[in-house]
Amino acid sequence: MLKEDILRTYNLASGGRFEKIIACYRAPGVHAVITLRFGQWLSKRNIVLRILLSPLYLLQFHRMKSKWGIEIPRSAEIGEGLYIAHFGGIAVSPAAKIGKHVTISQQVTIGVSGRGEKRGCPVIGDDVYLAPGAKLFGKIRVGNNVKIGANAVIYKDIPDNAIVVSDPGFEIISYRGNYPKGSPDEAP
Repeated sequence: MLKEDILRTYNLASGGRFEKIIACYRAPGVHAVITLRFGQWLSKRNIVLRILLSPLYLLQFHRMKSKWGIEIPRSAEIGEGLYIAHFGGIAVSPAAKIGKHVTISQQVTIGVSGRGEKRGCPVIGDDVYLAPGAKLFGKIRVGNNVKIGANAVIYKDIPDNAIVVSDPGFEIISYRGNYPKGSPDEAP
């Protein structure tokens, strides 16, 4: 699984083989994915190994959160091929279920919301792109091959092969009345 994650970064990097390897080594997203996969691997090991290596995982997890602003707990179910495009402000709920080949950009939140039977966390399909600032929350399903645009707030189910963008909600109605009567700047 980790190999598939690193290969996504490697294949998306530009340059020759050496430049791609250096790009992977320097990418905070690769470090975050390595920490995530190490934590998931460790949680399935015997108690002695968990006791010995958990401090290392917790140290790396804290470093990932404080230095790069990436919070992806090991209990989140995430498929292979995870690519973190940019670091900073990424928060994923421990209850999240994310498919294969998902791209997460900066300032993305995938969180729990709701009450009673409606309380839950998103289930995200395969081949999903989450643009900068996207917020997904609640007991929703996001289909396969979905592109979610920048700053979109998703709280309802999204079907397969959809493109979701945020409506900017910006409209100028009139300038009339914005200036004192008789002012040279008064609108005609």
